[in-house]
This record gives sequence, structure tokens and C-alpha cells, in this order.
Amino acid sequence: MPDKKPELSAATSKDSGRKVFTKNPIIGTKFTIAISSAKGGVGKSTFATNLAIALKHIGCKVGLLDADIYGPSIPKMFGITEKPKSDGQKLDPIIKYDIQCMSIGFLTDQQTPMIWRGPMVTSAIRTFTQKVNWKDLDFIIVDMPPGTGDTQLTFSQEIKIDGAIIVSTPQEVALLDVKRGIKMFDKLGVKILGLVDNMSYFIGDDNKKYKIFGEGGVRKTSEEFNKEFLGEIPIKAEIGKTSDNGKPIVEEDPNNEISKIYINFANKIKSTYL
Repeated sequence: MPDKKPELSAATSKDSGRKVFTKNPIIGTKFTIAISSAKGGVGKSTFATNLAIALKHIGCKVGLLDADIYGPSIPKMFGITEKPKSDGQKLDPIIKYDIQCMSIGFLTDQQTPMIWRGPMVTSAIRTFTQKVNWKDLDFIIVDMPPGTGDTQLTFSQEIKIDGAIIVSTPQEVALLDVKRGIKMFDKLGVKILGLVDNMSYFIGDDNKKYKIFGEGGVRKTSEEFNKEFLGEIPIKAEIGKTSDNGKPIVEEDPNNEISKIYINFANKIKSTYL
């Protein structure tokens, strides 16, 4: 008796071939920077919004694309309640703080859950990258959803991503997902610009640093995977308050010590690409 059925043997003997994807830039933009975390709840959207504003403050023309279909944060963090205009073919981004913005949250009620299967998510991402009138941007910052699912695959396979920044907190449960994210981007040929240690510590009334989520995990992970460690962002109450009020801290107070950290990140990105 043969080890394999003839039809199975024939099928497995053929070179099925791997689909070759054409990576296209987002029209109207020079460089696409993805902000990823792989793990939810680590401050990725806060990082994306403040980085976009920091780039604007140092003279760049910036767009912000909220690619988190199931949990869009940009409408709240930028205080945007209006809906984008359309000419029937393309959507116009909403401009806030001199930044061109687009989010699924602009098209739905904030409390409406997005109960969509993968193909619908993929279709929405293609709309936001191909059918939005992005205009003369130096950078578009893409706030990616957590995980390594359909959105990440669509972007990595079909969109020319010029770099990805991975945001994490230092605890091991977050870093397990970060390591998966690093391997995903490496496998899909996306350049990782570096890792950021977010919510790394807070300073108490006694002026001591308290590292409540652990210490050094993000730096160690960056060394383990031979990626650049971009730096730390401490916990500050005003970071959350300003985002909740629709005006992220870099826009609210550019001279704040937290804002200066973001502006330093922005300068590194600008010097790398422009």
C-alpha cells in the first residue's frame, strides 16, 4: 500500500509557489512609519499621536492614519467629531493641529462596535491607503492595532512601510508579544527602527523613580534581536489627561519634559529620512 494517496502526492510534489506582493507607497506621502505594539494597553496610540505632533513641530508635513479598526483612538485623542468629506471617489482627511487625519472612528459612532470579519478589515485598510486624498506629506504615522493579524499583514504585504517603531512596557507579558511582532516584521521585510520603553517609571513625591512594570526588559529585548533601543518614556498623569481632553501633550505643552522626549524621537526620524 503506498504511503500517500496519488492525488495528495501529486499536489505536494508541485511547487505551490508563494504569492509575490507588490508594495506600493501611500499616494501623497513620502515615508510611511508604522507604530506597533503587538500588545494592547501599552500606550501605542498615545505614542503615535504625540510623535505625529512632534514631527509637525519640527517642520514636517504629517498625516496620521488610525489603522486600529476595532479600537480607534484618534477621534478621542484629537477631539475630532466631524465626518470626512467625499467626492464620491475619495475621502478627504480631517485636518487637526495641522495634521491630516483618518480613522474608521470618523465614519461610525464612537460606541458602535466594529463586528467585522477579516476581509472587511482588509477592505477598510485599502480604502484608507488608496482612497484618501493625502496631500504632500513628509510622513504618515500609522497607528497599528495590537497583535499580528489581518491589518498588519495587509500593510506589510501591500504597503511600502519605510520603518516600524515598536512600543512596549517592560513587563514580560508584554514583551512576549513584542518578540512575536519583531519576528513578524522581520519575516515580512519591514525595517524596525527601534523599540521604545513606554510607562517605564514614575517619579514619586520623594523624587525617586519607581519602576512598577519592571526594569530593563525592552532594552534587553532590543539587544536580543539586534534592534535599536530608542529610549524611555515615564508615566505622567498629564499624558493621559491631555489625550482624554483631545489635545495630546506635545500640542498642549511643547516645552514639557515629556514633549521634549517625543521631539527627540521626531528629530531622529527626520534626520534618518529627510
